[in-house]
Parts: sequence; structure tokens; C-alpha cells
Amino acid sequence: MPFNKSIIDPLLALPRPVKRLVVVALDLVLALASVWFSFYLRIDQTGWPQHQQKYVYLLAPLLAFPLFVHLGLYRAIFRYTGLAALATTAKAVGVYAVLFFLSLLLFQWVGVPRSVGLIQPILFLLLVGTSRALARFWLAGGAGRSSHAEGRLLIYGAGEAGVQTASALGMARQFVLRGFIDDDKTKAGRSINGVDIIGPDDVAAAVERMGVTDILLAMPSLDRARRNAIIASLRELPVHVRTLPGMVDLASGRVTVQDFQELDVEDLLGRAPVPPDSTLLARNLAGKTVLVTGAGGSIGGELCRQIILEKPRQLVLVEHNEFGLYTIHRELEGLCAEHGLRVNVVPLLASVGNFGRLKEICLLYRPATVYHAAAYKHVPLVESNPAEGVLNNVFGTLNMARAAMESGAAHFVLVSTDKAVRPTNVMGATKRMAELVLQALAASTSVRFHLPDGTQSAEFRNNTVFAMVRFGNVLGSSGSVVPLFRKQLRDGGPLTVTHEEVTRYFMTIPEAAQLVLQAGAMARGGDVFVLDMGQPVKIIDLARRMAQLSGFTLRDERNPDGDIEIKITGLRPGEKLYEELLIGDNPEGTAHERIMKAREDFVVWPELATVLVDMRQAAIQDNETAIKRILMQLVHGYNPQPVEPAAACVPVEG
Repeated sequence: MPFNKSIIDPLLALPRPVKRLVVVALDLVLALASVWFSFYLRIDQTGWPQHQQKYVYLLAPLLAFPLFVHLGLYRAIFRYTGLAALATTAKAVGVYAVLFFLSLLLFQWVGVPRSVGLIQPILFLLLVGTSRALARFWLAGGAGRSSHAEGRLLIYGAGEAGVQTASALGMARQFVLRGFIDDDKTKAGRSINGVDIIGPDDVAAAVERMGVTDILLAMPSLDRARRNAIIASLRELPVHVRTLPGMVDLASGRVTVQDFQELDVEDLLGRAPVPPDSTLLARNLAGKTVLVTGAGGSIGGELCRQIILEKPRQLVLVEHNEFGLYTIHRELEGLCAEHGLRVNVVPLLASVGNFGRLKEICLLYRPATVYHAAAYKHVPLVESNPAEGVLNNVFGTLNMARAAMESGAAHFVLVSTDKAVRPTNVMGATKRMAELVLQALAASTSVRFHLPDGTQSAEFRNNTVFAMVRFGNVLGSSGSVVPLFRKQLRDGGPLTVTHEEVTRYFMTIPEAAQLVLQAGAMARGGDVFVLDMGQPVKIIDLARRMAQLSGFTLRDERNPDGDIEIKITGLRPGEKLYEELLIGDNPEGTAHERIMKAREDFVVWPELATVLVDMRQAAIQDNETAIKRILMQLVHGYNPQPVEPAAACVPVEG
């Protein structure tokens, strides 16, 4: 039956009740037609009903309609009809056949052969089943092969997920499916529902020959190493590589081009994430009260997601951003409901700059473990606002550490950064100062704090284990290049990179959160943990990879007609070409094969406390010169470099 868009679109636009009436009317006509055909086949009768045959014409629709309503045949959507719907139709007609045959035996109407009771249900099933199949083909299959399709697609994976994806795509209008790709050589040359399967070696030729625009990865169970190898093999092809949408959307048939997902940040990272140790994850969490600062941020939020799955007794969320706190609280409540977790989640608005509020929270809830993720982390912003960076990153950490210590917290873990190592920017220097604060506190059995009025606090005995976890850039966080590059790709470019040689260590947000939890569980006091993050990645290489996997060609001197340009904007104030994870040498191993413990020098608390008084005063007075002088005095390797201001709208790699 030819596809006619001018007929299909008005039909699809009809209200649902009208569509159901059309289907009911069609079934009633088919019931009557099958009765007429059964008389024709049995007694060669072509005219009007004779004798009591009219009762058979009444019986067929009167039996069929209530049965079909009861079994839900009129709730199905024709263009999404599959084997399950056809099986339901067969079941309904089967029940109808039994009742219809028994009725003819019971009434024994004149002029009605009993064999009609067998012939008519068979004809009725064929007619109803054919009507559903034709409707699916006409409304969905024909539309899917429309010349107006937005793309020509190859599905990588001819397994169950790939076949289900193809079936769902047959109901949409955006793609023409050109073929399957599969690593299994025994499948190459065969076909699925008339669609050919090709091997990996033939992909490039098929893309050129068929004009393929998109490749969809439909391999949910594939290991990371093989997935990365496949993505690398597709990188040079002029196609948009995406991944499988959720199975719920596939099952419903509501798959469109908007539903296909961009590749995960793990795919862009190009290496397998560090596997977690479940014993370490649960050690400081299960059955305890846990407090997370910066809970509404990228890292803080992921920490909360990981923590709640370890079944703490209570999870206290501390966040100064109202919307961020509201969002993560709602999400965590949903996780509790989904997994049947009985965790008391407490959302609290607070600033780490307010020691009184932090102390009140800690004394009220008595957290056993504190994860301090609240910080200003954007390099250019902190460089332009050094006083706020000091007050938040240094004294916010000191306030939280003091509140935790005075309330008897057993563990305190600081989320740090590789930018704390020999920093060239204020943000990195303030994070190293935060580390120095915790190292000094960890080395002290008793501590006195300098108060803002110039006096000293009472002496506090330190029973808290302080630790720091240092890692590189996090892919997909609010400050990552990945969301910015994706936006720039959507806008048609250019992709902005500050320098051709800018290189960074990268990890995923879940990986970073798991590292923090595991490393904190191994802490003994004053530990600085770092992750073996593999090889660093050039930002410009990441930009090229994202552009190519999005189906764009790069525009440069060799290819002036390319789609996307990469623009070098110049280093930003305080930005380094390379980041490091270690200040000293010879890191120690730990119980986790990918986590190391750094050996770092620090300043003892009495000396550091005196300098902190001067630093607080300089920050309150917004004295940038004094702030940088103190940072240079205490932070090893801090050497602020004067850099020309960079162009606007550049990626934030920190």
C-alpha cells in the first residue's frame, strides 16, 4: 500500500476518542464481512441473509465488541503495534471463537451450518490481524521511510538492543535505517528484517556509499575498553556518533532524534574509570550521620548520591545556594523511594563563612563524617576576586574543620584539586592553604583558634582524622570544558581553547566522588591522597574529538571548507599549561591500587595560626597585594604570573 503523507497526518491528528470510534467501526464491519464470507465458503450464498441467518450477523458484533473492549484492544496505538499486541488480538478472537461456536450449537438457527462457527472466527482473525499489520506498516513503516527523513543511520550492534532500537525507529520519521554493524564475523552478510549487517572493516565504505549521517551505539553490555576502541575507529568518519536512549523510551516506541544521547563523558575520556572498592565506600558511611558541604554542586551532589546508596542513618546537606539545595534534596528523596532506603535527608541553608551557623549544625546533628566540597573553583573568577577566594576556600575550610572538631566528628575529608600543586593562580593557592590548615590541625593533639576579636579560643582536644583528596579536572561539571564545547558545537562554533599545549588530567564526576569516599576511609590523619589518573589529555585534542564524534569536520589551513573552527584565545590570568598532582616525590601506595598518598611538607599549627590572622585581615580589607604576599610565603611554588587578559567566552578548564 503506497505511503501517502496527506492521508496519514490528518489521521494521526484526530482526537483519541475519534480514532477509537474509527477502529471500533472497522472491527464491526470486519465481523459482518467475515460472517458473509463464511456463508459464501460453506453454502456458496452471496445474497441477503435467509431464514434465521440474520441472528448470526447480529451475534458476531455483539460478541466481539465487549470482548475487545475488555481485553484492551482499543487502548493500543496502531503505529506502535508489535507481537505482543497481535498476541492479544489472537487471544481475544480465540475467546470470541469459543463463544461464537457454542452459541451456534445452542440455538441451532435454521439455515446456519455449524461449520460456520469454525470458519467465521478464522476469517475474522485473519481480517483483524491483517488490519492491525497494515495500519502499523502504513502509519509507521511507510512514514519511517519517508523522503523527508532527517538522517541515514547505521546501528552498531546487531544484538537484542540493536534490533529493538531498529524496531522503535521504524515507528519514527527522522531516520532511514541503512544497516547494522556487528563485530561478530558470522553475522556479516546476513540481514535482520531486510536490513543488511556489515562488519567493522566495511563501515567507512558503507558510510560513503549510503550517505550515512549518524551511527548509533546499541551495545549496553560492552566493556569500556572495547567501546573506546569502537569510538576511536569511528572518530575520523563524517558521522554523528551517539549512544542508545533509555530502554523505557525504546519499549514505548517514542524514539526521535532528540532522544539519542551524546556520548558519555567516559567515552570522551578514552579510559576505563577507576573501579570502586565497596568495602572502602561503606566504611565511614553505613549507619552513620554524614554531612556534606557544597551539596548542591557537581562534586557535592555526586558525593550525596554515592553516600545515600551506602545507607547512612542520616545525611545532612549544607549549601548556600537555595535552588541547588532544593534540587539535590528532591533528587535524593527520589533515590530513597526508588531503592527503598530509610535515610533521613536534612537540607540546610548555610554559608561556610558563618562559623556560628556551622557549629550550631554540627552540635545539633553530630556528624561522624564530614565531606567538605564547598569552594570557589573557577580560576578566572577567583583570580579577579582573591579576597572572596581566601574567605571561602581558606577560612570556610577552617570554620568547617573547627565546627567538626568541636562537635566530635570522627572524620573530615577535604575535596581538593591538582591546581593546589605549585599553583600560578589564587584559586589553586587558596586550596593548598586549605590543605595546610588541615595538615596542621591533624598534627596537633590540642588546638587553640584565633578569634576575630583578637583573642584566642579555649583549648580543644583534637580527635578528628583530617584528610585531603586531590584530583584533576572533572568532565561534565559546571566548570568543565565539555558542556561549553557542546554548546559551542550546537551554535556552529568556534570551539575556544586558550592554548594549543594546555594539558589536563581528567576524570568523571562519579569517579571523583568514589575516590573521595574511598580515600577518606583510608585516612589516618593529615593524609593527602591523589589518584593515578593515567595520561593527561590535551584540551585541543578533546575539542577535536568532540567535533569529530558530533559529525563535524574541522576547519583549518589544510581544510578551509570544514564545519567547525578551533580558535586559540590565549592563556587566562593564572592559568598553567600543565597541572600536577604531587608536590614532592615518591608517593606511597595504599589499599587501593589506583590511589596514592603524597608526602607533603606543612607548617605547624601555632605558626600557621599567626599567619592566618594576617591573612584574614588582608582579605577583609580586600588587600590583594598582602593576600598574594602571604600566599607566596606559605604555598610552595606559588608564583603568580602576569598574563594578558584573555578573550571572553573561553572554556573554563578549572
